[in-house]
Amino acid sequence: MTTPLLGQMMDVPLNVSSLLAHAARHFGATEIVSRRIEGDVHRYTYRDCEQRAKQLAQALIALGVQPGERIATLAWCGYRHLEAYYGTAGFGAVCHTINPRLFTDQIAYIINHADDSYVLFDITFAALVDSLAPQCPKVRGWIALTDEAHLPQMDTPVLCYETLLAAQDGAYDWPVLDERSASYLCYTSGTTGNPKGALYSHRSTVLHAFGASMPDAMSFSSSDSVLPVVPMFHVNAWGIPHAAPLGGTRLVFPGKDLDGKSLYELIESERVTCTAGVPTVWLGLLTYMKQAGVRFSSLNRMVVGGSACPPAMLRIFQEDYGVRVIHAWGMTEMSPLGTLATLSWEQAQRTPDEQRKLREKQGHVIFGVDMKIVDAEGRDLPWDGVAFGDLHVRGPWVIDRYFRKDDSPLVDGWFPTGDVATIDKDGFLNITDRSKDVIKSGGEWISSIEVENVAIAHPAVAEAACIACSHPKWTERPLLVVVKRKDAQVTREELLAFYQGKVAKWWIPDDVVFVDELPHTATGKLQKLRLREMFRDHVLPGAVERAV
Repeated sequence: MTTPLLGQMMDVPLNVSSLLAHAARHFGATEIVSRRIEGDVHRYTYRDCEQRAKQLAQALIALGVQPGERIATLAWCGYRHLEAYYGTAGFGAVCHTINPRLFTDQIAYIINHADDSYVLFDITFAALVDSLAPQCPKVRGWIALTDEAHLPQMDTPVLCYETLLAAQDGAYDWPVLDERSASYLCYTSGTTGNPKGALYSHRSTVLHAFGASMPDAMSFSSSDSVLPVVPMFHVNAWGIPHAAPLGGTRLVFPGKDLDGKSLYELIESERVTCTAGVPTVWLGLLTYMKQAGVRFSSLNRMVVGGSACPPAMLRIFQEDYGVRVIHAWGMTEMSPLGTLATLSWEQAQRTPDEQRKLREKQGHVIFGVDMKIVDAEGRDLPWDGVAFGDLHVRGPWVIDRYFRKDDSPLVDGWFPTGDVATIDKDGFLNITDRSKDVIKSGGEWISSIEVENVAIAHPAVAEAACIACSHPKWTERPLLVVVKRKDAQVTREELLAFYQGKVAKWWIPDDVVFVDELPHTATGKLQKLRLREMFRDHVLPGAVERAV
């Protein structure tokens, strides 16, 4: 057997610490701005951030933390949370970000399942920590992300973050780690069953940062000022805390206030050029801007993901406010980025209507991710934009199994996402539903997402969800559940008439129900399962007629 000829290159492992070290060395004076929990605005640099991250690493080592141990965070977007990202993973521990919006029992389950040694928390979660501590006996310590002057009165004994850091000098060299060792741990939101952990490696995290930074992805550079509205506890803020230092990008952290007014003021005062978040946040921003009659002076693009971006929202941002919307898709199991809707040179020459239709889809893969759609027997389906199939993905930042689970979910080396999708001839992905949410009427599929997008385009509709209701003839038919905009009026008949000419006639919902609010998960996604339970006994008008 012939021995392969090896390249003669340096063997430098891909370690997470190298991202921050790069920013500190080559973009050391670039600002990191944070709206703090304490109420003020904090400013420092990448050079300062690395120094304090090293102090945190020293402090954790002094507490006896060993490489591979999990260090959890319950925190908003801010500079101390960023230090925790690097101060833990940098010396070989695992940074475990926890969503504080989950139910307390779920958070306790996650902490215990991960076997977290210490938990770092923002002081807004003091009461939450008091309720968690008795349920998490294996946690050795709870560390408040503040100084002595702002320590809250608590039942739980806590350590002070700033006091721990002050005891260290930061004279610490990042160790060279095996790039396949664990770096971050993120759990799914657990809408069905217990949350599941996705354990990322140093290698996958750094590669994901490169992928996220590419021109056809988030395209961060040293000339950008980026505001991650997506929380740092939500799949590592979509990789922004890693992609930004890779590009020497200025970071602006919003803290806990994500209302429209607060975000607009921060975008303007800090001259933000790019931002990223879920559609519900941008709906609040649009509402505020319309009421206040204001516009952006610096923002030029935003990444929208987490759930499908309503086409109406995309058009308003681009046509009324001059902000390019980049529709994105991914999932916790993918670190999370998979696709982004950016156009090639050829696609940009097409008609405005053709371009708009492409941008409304979830987009094409970035290098590092591959995808396919398959039928119920696992056979590949054509990329014609018509065939619906189960979406499978693979790549170096896609999991091959869940944390502490022996069985792999992979099918022939591909991860089944649970999404139903089409892929067109341009390679653009269009998520039509979750496999459990698709509506099957008379053996044909109806996309609940497309039905929802039409409703949201109506000026009187703030939010909408489409679910299946049982039907004696068609098995399932769509029911539309709607939240009206404040002071807006629309009837069931008017809303159903709005669908004429926009979707196939048989896709039009059989009924409309108006509610004050829709149930959401802790990450802002619609809880379709909860809605189906709420309207399990709802009788559609057509079903009544059929029964009679």
